[in-house]
Amino acid sequence: MLLRMSTLFLRTLRDDPADAEVPSHRLLVRGGYIRRAAPGGFTWLPLGWRVYRNVERVVREEMDAMGAQEVHFPALLPREPYEATGRWTEYGDNVFRLQDRKGADFLLGPTHEEMFTLLVKDLYGSYKDLPLSIYQIQTKYRDEARPRAGLFRTREFVMKDSYSFDVDDAGQDASYAAHRDAYMRIFDRLGLEYVIVSATSGAMGGSRSEEFLTPTPIGEDTFVRSPGGYAANVEAVTTVPPAEVPVEGLPAAHVEDTPDTPTIETLVAAADQLFPDAGYTAASTLKNVVVQLRHPDGTAEPVVIGVPGDREVDTKRLEAQVSPAEVEPFTDFAAHPALVKGYIGPQVLGSDSASGIRYLVDPRVVTGTRWITGANEPGKHVFDLVAGRDFTWDGTIEAAEVRAGDPAPDGSGPLELARGVEMGHVFALGRKYADALDLKVLDENGKLVTVTMGSYGIGVSRAVAAIAESTHDELGLVWPREVAPADVHLVATGKDAAVFTAAEALAGELVAAGLTVLYDDRPKVSPGVKFKDAELLGVPTIVTVGRGLVEGVLELRDRATGDRQDIPVEGAAAAVLAAVRG
Repeated sequence: MLLRMSTLFLRTLRDDPADAEVPSHRLLVRGGYIRRAAPGGFTWLPLGWRVYRNVERVVREEMDAMGAQEVHFPALLPREPYEATGRWTEYGDNVFRLQDRKGADFLLGPTHEEMFTLLVKDLYGSYKDLPLSIYQIQTKYRDEARPRAGLFRTREFVMKDSYSFDVDDAGQDASYAAHRDAYMRIFDRLGLEYVIVSATSGAMGGSRSEEFLTPTPIGEDTFVRSPGGYAANVEAVTTVPPAEVPVEGLPAAHVEDTPDTPTIETLVAAADQLFPDAGYTAASTLKNVVVQLRHPDGTAEPVVIGVPGDREVDTKRLEAQVSPAEVEPFTDFAAHPALVKGYIGPQVLGSDSASGIRYLVDPRVVTGTRWITGANEPGKHVFDLVAGRDFTWDGTIEAAEVRAGDPAPDGSGPLELARGVEMGHVFALGRKYADALDLKVLDENGKLVTVTMGSYGIGVSRAVAAIAESTHDELGLVWPREVAPADVHLVATGKDAAVFTAAEALAGELVAAGLTVLYDDRPKVSPGVKFKDAELLGVPTIVTVGRGLVEGVLELRDRATGDRQDIPVEGAAAAVLAAVRG
């Protein structure tokens, strides 16, 4: 295919767009790959659409190779299946809801577990029909509150979502492994660095979940890894709790005056003054943080989270633990007089207490641990309050921040923190959706059994941004060959007609050989502008036909490495083909 820049629907920009926050967004807009259509919505222009379709092609080829079969659902979906699984309510404000002219409720699909489940239920009824893996590449919609970072967080995006159906858990394990391997092949072909991390299942449910993250400083996800190979999304990290301590013989709790100590820092300073030899630190204190949970049915519940005072509550970790409820700030202290702001202690907390407020603590709070914490009176704290003796709790929760140097839960060494963008997610769903929608088949004994499922997603449109983010340089985009919009960027420079004649001939030979050529044939554009555009657009091989033509040579340049070489005009097509095909 020959793409002529003189007629191509393309305008490159010299300046960064004002709303672009990250390099991939800036360069994709400047290079004429995408244009903003609305907050969280983008139009794909010809070159961008070619890159997108190349990503889609790689995904489709690997899914087909693993034996999955492609289907395609509508994006406009009825309410009833999502109500059966509870997700009509659980999704809250994140879903676009609408009604038809008859008043029937619909949503724009954020994901399609329910629809896939019902499709298989409609057509299959025997264990002989399984295992089955089916997938689609489809536009999804989520009412993202704060669209940002270009294609990374949008309201309309494209995903590949696939689903496996098996008669038993062993079959589901095999399907999960097959998808996981396919994902590794996909991301290898796309040229994306990735880390596979343990993750929480969230609203999806299921027993096992892993994310494929592309490490990048602009990533919204924090993950951890250890020298021994442990890797997890920070939301899925589990704390290594200390051993319980016998409570016998521990000192009795005692209340002390600690005026003007509403913060951990001021409390530690006061404790050091009262007991200078005790060696108190922030980790000696128990901080009780009040939040409000907004449940899917609209009800609000105050909850107190107890964490060591040297840790902050990590909102994302907390949200992952309480999902589908949403976390909101708590402000209504007047309605709960037992909660003395700045001096809250666990003595008045718990579902069975007079306050009735649930109390959830960090796993480091175990029987026998001693704490300084609020005495539920202004200006007073209690010292040597012993967990399991002087107070109890309703449960533990992984809500405290994870820090570099914390021990990995599998004993494989200290954790290091990094940031990344989620590119893929694999879930072992189990029977959650099959149970809700009554998907059963007859097993080999003629008995009805519930099908077990897996769910597997890849962000196809997001992958374009991730590749751009990870491969650009100071000059512009640098596309891997597998996804580039063209194989060769052919640049004709100068005003000599012989240059354009030679370039046209070379373009014809390359297209005849099966390559896609982006040919800069613009007659009145300066060489400097053409070179800047070639660098910005990022096609992996650049061929320049210019002043060297009089000496019988052309310039062949590798966009990624910057390596240049002169090649003879005679046989130039063969040299370019060799460079493209390795």
